[in-house]
Amino acid sequence: MDIRALHRDLIDLHGRPEKTYSEDGVRQLLTTILSQNVADVQTARAAENLFGTYPDYRAMENADPEELAEVISDVGLMNQKSRRIQRSLQRIREETGGEYTLSFLDAMDTEAAQEWLTAIKGVGPKTASVVLNFHFERPTFAVDTHIERLSTRFGLIEESTTAAAAHEVLNEQIPDDIKYSLHVLLIRHGREYCSAQDPDCSNPVCETYCDCAFCSPQPS
Repeated sequence: MDIRALHRDLIDLHGRPEKTYSEDGVRQLLTTILSQNVADVQTARAAENLFGTYPDYRAMENADPEELAEVISDVGLMNQKSRRIQRSLQRIREETGGEYTLSFLDAMDTEAAQEWLTAIKGVGPKTASVVLNFHFERPTFAVDTHIERLSTRFGLIEESTTAAAAHEVLNEQIPDDIKYSLHVLLIRHGREYCSAQDPDCSNPVCETYCDCAFCSPQPS
């Protein structure tokens, strides 16, 4: 698979993504925790409630866990995610001596920063990669459900590849300079064309790269 050719063809179909990076790394982390296994619209509602309810991160960390879970109830696993949010805030505060900032990760190399984030229970490779790529502009490639599905259909990973292994394989395969844009483009393509159910395969990218059952139906 020529990954750069796939990248060029996705740009031809969808346009080149503009780089938009988050200004607050802590907010990016908490929003990404909310987004775990949840649709974008639910994440947006829960994030709006979360950041609108609490005046600052200290109040969020010290909130009653059941109250916090109710605030983010638009997302699944709200009780687990409320604990992950408070655990993350506590870990950040302890690391910085009282501040709620991830700026200290800037001084670490990418691997060390990834290890620090994933040491927080409930923060996996995908969440850490999103924070490092979308806030710190690091060359990490986050694998969500869209990317995992398309990577399998396009032959970038085997169907049996685990989520953790997919992060390792794809981060090694994909050139650093296109990790951000390819991530955005694959998600867009997964939403607009190569969806999990009833995908629209009548597009040049799927016609060239996809070998799924919808693009290549088996003879009856």
